[in-house]
Amino acid sequence: MESDTTQDEAAFAKNIVTPFSEEVLDHFKVLIQEKREAAHEDVGRMRSQLADSREQAENDTAYSHHMADAGTDAMEREKLYLMIAREQKYIGYLDRALERIKNKTYGVCKVTGNPISKERLEAVPHTEISIEAKLKQKK
Repeated sequence: MESDTTQDEAAFAKNIVTPFSEEVLDHFKVLIQEKREAAHEDVGRMRSQLADSREQAENDTAYSHHMADAGTDAMEREKLYLMIAREQKYIGYLDRALERIKNKTYGVCKVTGNPISKERLEAVPHTEISIEAKLKQKK
């Protein structure tokens, strides 16, 4: 069962239409797709680094590697796992933004229902809330 918040947001979104023209939506779609592609490339690069790190760890003997070096390598691998998870979360946000473009609800604050400024969307194209709503959240 969906939470009340999700149901409210879905009902809210049905009544709100994007304030942007098709040309502006196309611009943001391209921008988001470029960011999404770059994020996928970053994930691929980080996974390659992880594979290299694991291979290196398997090739090292117990005597050729100092304990401190092994600890540092383990921390680096953990950092890569966290960075991959963060990047995948970001890709999810970008996917949701593309879905809002498709549904013609992109650029509408889910908190206030007001349009999100084009400048904010240029800076953070996956955002779902306006600056005003964001500032209220921080209080």
